[in-house]
Amino acid sequence: MKKLSMLLFLFVCGVYAQDVKFTAKIANRNSDKITISGDKKFSKEIAIDKDGVFRATFAAPAGLYEMGDGKEITSLYLKPGYDLNLTMDAKQFDESIVYTGKGAQENNFLAKKTLMEEEMQTNMASIKSQEDFNKAIASHHAKIAENLKAKGLDPDFKATIEKAIKEEQDAIAAQAAEAAAQKAMKDKLTGSVSPSFEYENFAGGKTKLEDLRGKYVYIDVWATWCGPCRREIPFLQKVEEKYHGKNIAFVSLSVDEKKDYEKWKKMITEKSLGGIQLIADKNWASDFVMAYSINSIPRFILIDPQGKVVDADAARPSDPALEAQLDGLLK
Repeated sequence: MKKLSMLLFLFVCGVYAQDVKFTAKIANRNSDKITISGDKKFSKEIAIDKDGVFRATFAAPAGLYEMGDGKEITSLYLKPGYDLNLTMDAKQFDESIVYTGKGAQENNFLAKKTLMEEEMQTNMASIKSQEDFNKAIASHHAKIAENLKAKGLDPDFKATIEKAIKEEQDAIAAQAAEAAAQKAMKDKLTGSVSPSFEYENFAGGKTKLEDLRGKYVYIDVWATWCGPCRREIPFLQKVEEKYHGKNIAFVSLSVDEKKDYEKWKKMITEKSLGGIQLIADKNWASDFVMAYSINSIPRFILIDPQGKVVDADAARPSDPALEAQLDGLLK
Protein backbone atom coordinates (compact mmCIF):
# COMPACT_ATOMS: atom_id res chain seq x y z
CA MET A 1 0.00 0.00 0.00
CA LYS A 2 2.86 2.35 0.90
CA LYS A 3 4.57 1.55 -2.39
CA LEU A 4 1.36 2.28 -4.30
CA SER A 5 0.95 5.61 -2.51
CA MET A 6 4.52 6.57 -3.40
CA LEU A 7 3.93 5.71 -7.07
CA LEU A 8 0.74 7.77 -7.06
CA PHE A 9 2.62 10.67 -5.47
CA LEU A 10 5.35 10.50 -8.08
CA PHE A 11 2.76 10.30 -10.88
CA VAL A 12 0.90 13.37 -9.59
CA CYS A 13 4.15 15.32 -9.17
CA GLY A 14 5.18 14.30 -12.69
CA VAL A 15 1.90 15.55 -14.14
CA TYR A 16 2.12 18.90 -12.41
CA ALA A 17 5.79 19.22 -13.37
CA GLN A 18 4.61 19.34 -16.98
CA ASP A 19 2.35 22.32 -16.37
CA VAL A 20 3.41 25.89 -17.09
CA LYS A 21 3.67 28.26 -14.15
CA PHE A 22 3.16 31.87 -15.11
CA THR A 23 3.36 34.97 -12.93
CA ALA A 24 3.11 38.59 -14.01
CA LYS A 25 3.52 41.83 -12.10
CA ILE A 26 2.32 44.70 -14.29
CA ALA A 27 2.62 48.35 -13.30
CA ASN A 28 0.06 50.79 -14.70
CA ARG A 29 -1.96 47.84 -15.93
CA ASN A 30 -4.72 48.35 -18.52
CA SER A 31 -6.92 45.59 -17.15
CA ASP A 32 -7.49 43.29 -14.18
CA LYS A 33 -7.10 40.28 -16.40
CA ILE A 34 -4.73 39.04 -19.07
CA THR A 35 -5.31 36.44 -21.76
CA ILE A 36 -2.83 33.96 -23.17
CA SER A 37 -3.92 32.53 -26.51
CA GLY A 38 -2.41 30.25 -29.11
CA ASP A 39 -3.14 27.82 -31.90
CA LYS A 40 -5.75 25.09 -31.71
CA LYS A 41 -8.20 27.40 -29.92
CA PHE A 42 -6.04 27.57 -26.78
CA SER A 43 -7.07 30.43 -24.49
CA LYS A 44 -6.26 31.01 -20.85
CA GLU A 45 -7.63 33.99 -18.92
CA ILE A 46 -5.77 35.00 -15.75
CA ALA A 47 -7.37 37.38 -13.26
CA ILE A 48 -5.35 39.55 -10.91
CA ASP A 49 -5.22 38.24 -7.32
CA LYS A 50 -5.51 40.08 -4.02
CA ASP A 51 -1.77 40.76 -4.04
CA GLY A 52 -1.98 42.51 -7.39
CA VAL A 53 -0.32 39.65 -9.23
CA PHE A 54 -1.44 37.63 -12.25
CA ARG A 55 -0.71 34.05 -11.30
CA ALA A 56 -1.68 30.71 -12.87
CA THR A 57 -0.60 27.12 -13.42
CA PHE A 58 -1.90 25.44 -16.54
CA ALA A 59 -1.15 22.88 -19.22
CA ALA A 60 0.11 24.25 -22.54
CA PRO A 61 1.91 22.49 -25.39
CA ALA A 62 5.27 23.88 -26.50
CA GLY A 63 4.90 26.73 -28.95
CA LEU A 64 4.36 30.43 -29.58
CA TYR A 65 1.52 32.26 -27.86
CA GLU A 66 0.22 35.80 -27.47
CA MET A 67 -0.40 37.51 -24.15
CA GLY A 68 -2.75 40.48 -24.18
CA ASP A 69 -4.26 42.83 -21.64
CA GLY A 70 -7.16 43.88 -23.85
CA LYS A 71 -5.20 46.81 -25.25
CA GLU A 72 -1.80 45.50 -26.33
CA ILE A 73 -0.24 42.11 -26.98
CA THR A 74 3.18 40.52 -26.76
CA SER A 75 4.61 37.19 -27.88
CA LEU A 76 5.28 34.30 -25.51
CA TYR A 77 6.99 30.96 -25.87
CA LEU A 78 5.64 28.34 -23.49
CA LYS A 79 6.74 24.79 -22.87
CA PRO A 80 5.72 22.18 -20.29
CA GLY A 81 7.80 22.69 -17.16
CA TYR A 82 8.41 26.41 -17.65
CA ASP A 83 8.22 28.58 -14.51
CA LEU A 84 8.03 32.06 -15.99
CA ASN A 85 7.92 35.40 -14.18
CA LEU A 86 7.14 38.63 -16.03
CA THR A 87 7.53 42.21 -14.85
CA MET A 88 6.54 45.17 -17.02
CA ASP A 89 5.08 48.66 -17.10
CA ALA A 90 2.01 48.81 -19.36
CA LYS A 91 2.77 52.45 -20.19
CA GLN A 92 5.94 51.21 -21.89
CA PHE A 93 4.52 47.88 -22.90
CA ASP A 94 7.18 46.38 -25.17
CA GLU A 95 10.15 48.36 -23.87
CA SER A 96 9.75 47.34 -20.20
CA ILE A 97 9.23 43.57 -20.52
CA VAL A 98 11.63 41.48 -18.41
CA TYR A 99 11.36 37.74 -17.73
CA THR A 100 13.01 35.64 -15.04
CA GLY A 101 12.74 31.97 -14.19
CA LYS A 102 12.74 28.89 -16.38
CA GLY A 103 11.98 29.96 -19.96
CA ALA A 104 13.23 33.51 -19.38
CA GLN A 105 15.99 33.42 -22.01
CA GLU A 106 13.61 32.42 -24.78
CA ASN A 107 11.00 35.01 -23.85
CA ASN A 108 13.51 37.82 -23.36
CA PHE A 109 14.66 36.93 -26.87
CA LEU A 110 11.09 37.44 -28.11
CA ALA A 111 10.81 40.77 -26.30
CA LYS A 112 14.03 41.96 -27.98
CA LYS A 113 12.80 40.62 -31.32
CA THR A 114 9.63 42.72 -30.99
CA LEU A 115 11.68 45.88 -30.43
CA MET A 116 13.81 45.01 -33.46
CA GLU A 117 10.66 44.64 -35.56
CA GLU A 118 9.32 48.00 -34.36
CA GLU A 119 12.62 49.65 -35.31
CA MET A 120 12.50 47.97 -38.72
CA GLN A 121 8.93 49.16 -39.33
CA THR A 122 9.94 52.72 -38.46
CA ASN A 123 12.83 52.55 -40.92
CA MET A 124 10.52 51.11 -43.59
CA ALA A 125 8.66 54.43 -43.78
CA SER A 126 11.51 55.95 -45.81
CA ILE A 127 11.90 52.99 -48.18
CA LYS A 128 10.72 53.62 -51.74
CA SER A 129 11.77 50.64 -53.85
CA GLN A 130 11.03 46.92 -53.67
CA GLU A 131 14.76 46.24 -53.82
CA ASP A 132 15.45 48.33 -50.71
CA PHE A 133 12.49 46.70 -48.98
CA ASN A 134 13.89 43.24 -49.68
CA LYS A 135 17.33 44.29 -48.41
CA ALA A 136 15.85 45.65 -45.18
CA ILE A 137 13.89 42.45 -44.54
CA ALA A 138 16.95 40.30 -45.28
CA SER A 139 19.06 42.39 -42.89
CA HIS A 140 16.39 42.08 -40.18
CA HIS A 141 16.22 38.29 -40.56
CA ALA A 142 20.03 38.06 -40.46
CA LYS A 143 20.09 39.92 -37.12
CA ILE A 144 17.50 37.55 -35.67
CA ALA A 145 19.45 34.53 -36.93
CA GLU A 146 22.61 35.90 -35.31
CA ASN A 147 20.82 36.32 -31.97
CA LEU A 148 19.56 32.74 -32.24
CA LYS A 149 23.17 31.57 -31.91
CA ALA A 150 23.17 32.55 -28.23
CA LYS A 151 24.15 29.70 -25.92
CA GLY A 152 21.46 28.09 -23.79
CA LEU A 153 18.47 28.74 -26.03
CA ASP A 154 16.03 25.84 -26.13
CA PRO A 155 16.55 23.85 -29.39
CA ASP A 156 12.78 23.54 -29.85
CA PHE A 157 12.44 27.30 -29.47
CA LYS A 158 15.18 27.93 -32.02
CA ALA A 159 13.49 25.57 -34.47
CA THR A 160 10.17 27.36 -33.93
CA ILE A 161 11.67 30.79 -34.63
CA GLU A 162 13.58 29.53 -37.66
CA LYS A 163 10.35 28.05 -39.03
CA ALA A 164 8.52 31.35 -38.44
CA ILE A 165 11.27 33.26 -40.27
CA LYS A 166 11.12 30.80 -43.18
CA GLU A 167 7.35 31.19 -43.43
CA GLU A 168 7.70 34.98 -43.39
CA GLN A 169 10.38 34.84 -46.09
CA ASP A 170 8.18 32.57 -48.22
CA ALA A 171 5.23 34.94 -47.79
CA ILE A 172 7.36 37.95 -48.79
CA ALA A 173 8.69 36.06 -51.81
CA ALA A 174 5.14 35.19 -52.83
CA GLN A 175 4.08 38.83 -52.45
CA ALA A 176 7.05 39.96 -54.52
CA ALA A 177 6.18 37.43 -57.23
CA GLU A 178 2.57 38.61 -57.22
CA ALA A 179 3.67 42.24 -57.43
CA ALA A 180 5.98 41.41 -60.34
CA ALA A 181 3.16 39.57 -62.12
CA GLN A 182 0.80 42.51 -61.57
CA LYS A 183 3.39 44.94 -62.91
CA ALA A 184 3.98 42.75 -65.97
CA MET A 185 0.22 42.60 -66.56
CA LYS A 186 -0.10 46.36 -66.12
CA ASP A 187 2.79 47.05 -68.49
CA LYS A 188 1.33 44.67 -71.08
CA LEU A 189 -2.15 46.25 -70.97
CA THR A 190 -1.09 49.90 -70.80
CA GLY A 191 -1.60 51.53 -74.19
CA SER A 192 -3.43 48.52 -75.65
CA VAL A 193 -7.15 48.24 -76.37
CA SER A 194 -8.89 47.17 -73.18
CA PRO A 195 -10.59 43.79 -72.88
CA SER A 196 -14.30 44.36 -73.27
CA PHE A 197 -17.40 43.58 -71.22
CA GLU A 198 -21.16 43.45 -71.62
CA TYR A 199 -22.87 43.26 -68.24
CA GLU A 200 -26.25 43.90 -66.67
CA ASN A 201 -26.92 47.53 -65.86
CA PHE A 202 -28.85 48.38 -62.66
CA ALA A 203 -30.72 51.02 -64.68
CA GLY A 204 -31.90 48.35 -67.13
CA GLY A 205 -30.56 46.33 -70.05
CA LYS A 206 -26.88 45.65 -70.59
CA THR A 207 -23.92 47.96 -71.09
CA LYS A 208 -20.86 47.30 -73.25
CA LEU A 209 -17.51 48.98 -72.76
CA GLU A 210 -17.78 50.03 -76.42
CA ASP A 211 -20.94 52.01 -75.56
CA LEU A 212 -18.68 54.42 -73.67
CA ARG A 213 -16.22 55.14 -76.49
CA GLY A 214 -15.42 58.82 -76.82
CA LYS A 215 -15.11 59.23 -73.05
CA TYR A 216 -12.56 58.37 -70.42
CA VAL A 217 -13.83 55.47 -68.33
CA TYR A 218 -12.96 55.01 -64.67
CA ILE A 219 -13.94 51.52 -63.50
CA ASP A 220 -14.35 50.53 -59.85
CA VAL A 221 -14.34 46.75 -59.38
CA TRP A 222 -16.02 46.08 -56.03
CA ALA A 223 -18.49 43.94 -54.04
CA THR A 224 -21.09 44.61 -51.37
CA TRP A 225 -19.25 42.44 -48.82
CA CYS A 226 -15.91 44.23 -49.30
CA GLY A 227 -15.14 46.65 -46.43
CA PRO A 228 -12.31 48.54 -48.20
CA CYS A 229 -14.60 48.89 -51.23
CA ARG A 230 -17.36 50.44 -49.14
CA ARG A 231 -14.90 52.84 -47.53
CA GLU A 232 -14.03 54.19 -50.98
CA ILE A 233 -17.67 54.98 -51.83
CA PRO A 234 -17.83 58.49 -50.24
CA PHE A 235 -14.57 59.43 -51.96
CA LEU A 236 -15.84 58.09 -55.29
CA GLN A 237 -19.05 60.09 -54.94
CA LYS A 238 -17.02 63.27 -54.40
CA VAL A 239 -14.89 62.53 -57.47
CA GLU A 240 -18.03 61.86 -59.53
CA GLU A 241 -19.48 65.17 -58.35
CA LYS A 242 -16.30 67.10 -59.16
CA TYR A 243 -16.12 65.76 -62.72
CA HIS A 244 -19.84 65.80 -63.44
CA GLY A 245 -20.38 67.03 -66.99
CA LYS A 246 -16.77 66.29 -67.95
CA ASN A 247 -15.77 63.79 -70.62
CA ILE A 248 -15.57 60.83 -68.25
CA ALA A 249 -17.87 57.96 -67.30
CA PHE A 250 -17.72 56.31 -63.89
CA VAL A 251 -18.48 52.59 -63.88
CA SER A 252 -18.88 50.49 -60.76
CA LEU A 253 -18.57 46.80 -61.61
CA SER A 254 -19.74 44.42 -58.89
CA VAL A 255 -18.26 40.93 -58.60
CA ASP A 256 -20.97 39.84 -56.16
CA GLU A 257 -22.20 36.27 -56.47
CA LYS A 258 -25.73 35.48 -57.64
CA LYS A 259 -26.87 34.90 -54.05
CA ASP A 260 -26.07 38.57 -53.29
CA TYR A 261 -27.82 39.97 -56.35
CA GLU A 262 -30.67 41.56 -54.36
CA LYS A 263 -28.17 42.85 -51.80
CA TRP A 264 -26.30 44.57 -54.65
CA LYS A 265 -29.47 46.27 -55.89
CA LYS A 266 -30.49 47.29 -52.38
CA MET A 267 -27.10 48.86 -51.60
CA ILE A 268 -27.18 50.92 -54.81
CA THR A 269 -30.53 52.35 -53.77
CA GLU A 270 -29.75 52.86 -50.09
CA LYS A 271 -26.33 54.44 -50.69
CA SER A 272 -27.57 56.48 -53.68
CA LEU A 273 -24.68 55.14 -55.73
CA GLY A 274 -24.11 57.14 -58.89
CA GLY A 275 -22.38 56.44 -62.16
CA ILE A 276 -23.05 53.31 -64.19
CA GLN A 277 -23.77 50.36 -61.91
CA LEU A 278 -23.00 46.98 -63.49
CA ILE A 279 -22.74 43.45 -62.15
CA ALA A 280 -20.38 40.88 -63.68
CA ASP A 281 -21.95 37.70 -65.03
CA LYS A 282 -19.66 35.18 -63.28
CA ASN A 283 -18.21 37.22 -60.38
CA TRP A 284 -14.44 36.47 -60.12
CA ALA A 285 -14.56 34.15 -63.13
CA SER A 286 -15.98 36.84 -65.43
CA ASP A 287 -13.93 37.38 -68.59
CA PHE A 288 -13.20 41.07 -67.95
CA VAL A 289 -12.13 40.39 -64.36
CA MET A 290 -9.83 37.56 -65.40
CA ALA A 291 -8.37 39.55 -68.29
CA TYR A 292 -7.13 42.12 -65.77
CA SER A 293 -5.90 39.39 -63.37
CA ILE A 294 -8.05 40.85 -60.61
CA ASN A 295 -7.70 38.78 -57.44
CA SER A 296 -8.34 41.44 -54.82
CA ILE A 297 -10.67 44.40 -54.54
CA PRO A 298 -11.24 47.27 -54.71
CA ARG A 299 -9.45 47.59 -58.03
CA PHE A 300 -9.61 50.63 -60.29
CA ILE A 301 -8.99 50.86 -64.02
CA LEU A 302 -8.74 53.93 -66.26
CA ILE A 303 -9.45 53.71 -70.01
CA ASP A 304 -9.14 56.49 -72.61
CA PRO A 305 -11.76 57.65 -75.18
CA GLN A 306 -10.31 55.29 -77.82
CA GLY A 307 -10.80 52.31 -75.51
CA LYS A 308 -7.10 51.99 -74.68
CA VAL A 309 -5.84 51.33 -71.17
CA VAL A 310 -4.37 54.36 -69.43
CA ASP A 311 -3.83 52.59 -66.12
CA ALA A 312 -4.69 48.95 -65.37
CA ASP A 313 -4.25 49.57 -61.65
CA ALA A 314 -5.35 53.17 -61.20
CA ALA A 315 -5.28 55.24 -58.02
CA ARG A 316 -8.17 54.92 -55.60
CA PRO A 317 -10.71 57.75 -55.21
CA SER A 318 -9.28 58.42 -51.74
CA ASP A 319 -5.82 58.98 -53.24
CA PRO A 320 -5.19 62.64 -54.30
CA ALA A 321 -3.13 61.22 -57.17
CA LEU A 322 -6.35 60.26 -58.96
CA GLU A 323 -7.69 63.81 -59.19
CA ALA A 324 -4.25 65.08 -60.21
CA GLN A 325 -4.24 62.55 -63.05
CA LEU A 326 -7.82 63.31 -64.13
CA ASP A 327 -7.16 67.06 -64.01
CA GLY A 328 -4.31 66.54 -66.45
CA LEU A 329 -6.39 64.36 -68.81
CA LEU A 330 -9.60 66.41 -68.73
CA LYS A 331 -8.15 69.92 -68.89
